[in-house]
Amino acid sequence: MTVRKSISFTSNHDAWIKAQIKSGKYATESEVIRDLIRLKQEQDEKFEALKNAIQEGLDSGVSDRTVEDIRKDVAARLRQDGRLPA
Repeated sequence: MTVRKSISFTSNHDAWIKAQIKSGKYATESEVIRDLIRLKQEQDEKFEALKNAIQEGLDSGVSDRTVEDIRKDVAARLRQDGRLPA
């Protein structure tokens, strides 16, 4: 479903949008705006996931593992899935 909107831009924003179309990356102003919205939505989702991961880490408390223990575990996992040579 398509919803029509009327929005205003500064002259600088308008010039930038027109330059995007002129470059051939987009065919219409609507495509430019939709792509910007998609990018912002993706950014917001990644930011929310990062916030949640940080909170999960904070909630998990202090580890009794050493940095060397953690490094060895990470290296082992990387070797196991082929991202680090054996």
